[in-house]
Amino acid sequence: MKTGIYKKHDELLYKISSLLEEARNRIVRKVDQTIVCTYRHIWREIVEFQQWGKEKAEYGKSLIDLLSVELTKKFGDGFSVRSIRRMRQFYTMYPIWPTLLAKFKNLSWSHFILLMQIDDSNKRNFYAIESNANNRSLRELKRQFDTSLYHRLALSKNKQEVKQLSKLWQIIEKPEDALKDPYVLEFLWLEEKSYYSEQDLESAIISHLQKFLLEMWKWLMFVERQKRITNNEEHYRIDLVFYHRFLKCFVLIDLKKWKLAHQDIGQMQMYVNYYDRKIKKSDENPTIWLLLCEQNNHFVVKYTLPKENKQIFSREYRLYLPSKKQLENQLRKKFENQKETDN
Repeated sequence: MKTGIYKKHDELLYKISSLLEEARNRIVRKVDQTIVCTYRHIWREIVEFQQWGKEKAEYGKSLIDLLSVELTKKFGDGFSVRSIRRMRQFYTMYPIWPTLLAKFKNLSWSHFILLMQIDDSNKRNFYAIESNANNRSLRELKRQFDTSLYHRLALSKNKQEVKQLSKLWQIIEKPEDALKDPYVLEFLWLEEKSYYSEQDLESAIISHLQKFLLEMWKWLMFVERQKRITNNEEHYRIDLVFYHRFLKCFVLIDLKKWKLAHQDIGQMQMYVNYYDRKIKKSDENPTIWLLLCEQNNHFVVKYTLPKENKQIFSREYRLYLPSKKQLENQLRKKFENQKETDN
C-alpha cells in the first residue's frame, strides 16, 4: 500500500493527467469546429464568385474540377471533386450558420458527412441533436443510426412525442424518456437460432458492458450481477443491478429467454419493493425494473400492472440489426391502431 510521498505523487500525476486530457479534448473540439466553419465558408466564397450579382448561382462542373486540382496541389488530400460537392451540400443543408454553430458544437466534419446521407430531415435532425447532446463519437453515431435508434424510440412513444424527437432531444426526467423497442444486442455475437441460456446472455453482456451501456441509458452505472436476496433459507437473484446517476435511482434488469409471463412481473415487483424499502436512501427515487425478453406479452403487462405504473417495464431484445423497413412498418401500424382506438 502506497503512503506518504508516493501517495501524493499519484494524486499530483492524476491531477496533471486530467488537466492535459481536458486541454487535449478542448483542442480537438476547437479544430473540429474550425474545419466545419472553414468548409462552409469555402462554398460561400464559391457561391459569391459564381453568382456575380445573380439571384441564383450556376455551378459549373469545370470550376469544381479546377478548384479540386489546384487545392489538392497546394494543400494535399481532402479536396477531391466529391469533397467539394459535400461542402456545397453542407452549405445548402444548413443555411443558418450562427444557429448551427451554437446548436451542434460537439459535431465534427465527419459527423456531418454521415448526417448528410440521411434524406429525411426529421431523422437527420434527431441524430444530430442526440449525438451532440450526448457527445457521441463518430462510431457511436453510426451505430445509433445503423440500429435505427429513431424508430425504436418512436415505437415507445405516441405520435405527438415522436414529432418532438426531431425538434428537441428529450431530457431524461423519467424512465419512459429513454425506453427503446426493441433493444438491439447485436454486439454480443450470440447466434439467434442456436441455443443459448439466460446465463450465456448475462455473461455476454458483462463481457461487452461498455457497448451494453451505450444501448441502454446515458448516465447508467454498473453495480452488481446476480444480486442475492435471502429470506431464511430461500434465495432470490437479480440478474443485473445498475444505478442511474441522473435519475438517482437503482435500475434492476432481468433477462428472459422465453415469452414474458405474469409470474415474471410478480417476482420483479417483489425485487422493486425490496430495493425501495431496504436499499434506496430517502433522497433517492423509486427503483426501476426493466425486463428484457425475447417475446413481450402486452396483455400480461397491461392487466398485471396498475394503470399508474411508473417503475416496471418490459421490452423485447434482438440479437441482430433490425430492418429499417420493418421498424417503419411497425411504427405505421402502431399509429393506425392508435387512430382506430381514438375513433
